[in-house]
Amino acid sequence: MKKALKITAIVIVSIIVFVVVVAGGYVGYISAQYYRIEDELELEVSGATANKVELNQNYTVSTYNIGFGAYTQEFSFFMDTGIMLDGTAVSGTNSTAKDKATVLANTNGAISVISPFSYDFMLFQEVDTNSTRSHKVNQYNIIKENFSAYSSVFAVNFHSGYLMYPLNDPHGSVNSGIATLSSKQIDNAVRYSFPVDMSFPTKFFDLDRCFTLSYLPIEGSDKFFCLINIHMSAYDKGGTIRVKQVAALNAILAAEYSKGNYVVAGGDFNHDLINSLNIFPTTQQVPEWVYQLSDADLTEGYSFAAAINAPTCRSTDMAYTAGVNYTVVIDGFIVSDNVTVVNITNINADFEYSDHNPAVLTFLLNNAG
Repeated sequence: MKKALKITAIVIVSIIVFVVVVAGGYVGYISAQYYRIEDELELEVSGATANKVELNQNYTVSTYNIGFGAYTQEFSFFMDTGIMLDGTAVSGTNSTAKDKATVLANTNGAISVISPFSYDFMLFQEVDTNSTRSHKVNQYNIIKENFSAYSSVFAVNFHSGYLMYPLNDPHGSVNSGIATLSSKQIDNAVRYSFPVDMSFPTKFFDLDRCFTLSYLPIEGSDKFFCLINIHMSAYDKGGTIRVKQVAALNAILAAEYSKGNYVVAGGDFNHDLINSLNIFPTTQQVPEWVYQLSDADLTEGYSFAAAINAPTCRSTDMAYTAGVNYTVVIDGFIVSDNVTVVNITNINADFEYSDHNPAVLTFLLNNAG
């Protein structure tokens, strides 16, 4: 009897030691491979075009978070939780896209939403290039192939080693970023790092957030049109990261404004841009992560441009049903006061290919700027 107990104890201790060693080794691996991309990184401009931006001409720019090709209306994300109006808690379940065919269908579907309109500029976020979660589909290449007449700039904003969580559907390794496409000449582009939550283990699951600044020369002018592509943090309890990210963005906005340049910044801000917290039908409570940004948060000379004709983001703590999921406007633009907003609208794609809908801005650069 004593011998049996001794053997059992040895086995249990051996299992515990094995688990500790494996877990420790994995934590060491994931920590060793983690790094932040350098700030103020010069980016390559692909497929250069010769035509320059002109003053007093109408231009259109779209922004679309394509959700790494995973978000069918049935998809929910494992990191997201929510509460229904009756108090019932809900939680997402999926970590990776259903299969490669789904990623391809969603990527091409998102492109089909944008392509009929021939926008002058297009901003995309959550564009995967070689990720487990999107079955290794290179979405950036697909986008470039479909818009081959455009110049393009790409910046990585999520890179990770193999993430084992959740155990039943590991998120895996990720290489993802933001893409800017332009029908006009881009002289050069720079990637700026946003401050992020560096606590353990959050830093391994949140994006290495960034924004890109593309400089477009203006015909007959020594000024530039500055096109900024943004993807801010979503998981930010207490709002400390939001404050730091807005400050970092404002510093660049102020610098370009002081030069007399024209600025349009668009993307996924992950915060309400137009007081849309409670305007769309829903049976869910307002999520705690949705904070309201306003012009008061921006540096002098800038304002937000956003629309409420349709929501741009849905809750992903459950599959999508119109009128049930919480929806809000978190995608839109910032413009300098030497840029005239001609029109701003959201495209209601009913979240068919992503958990976001696109936003589209029509604008012109004022001659007096």
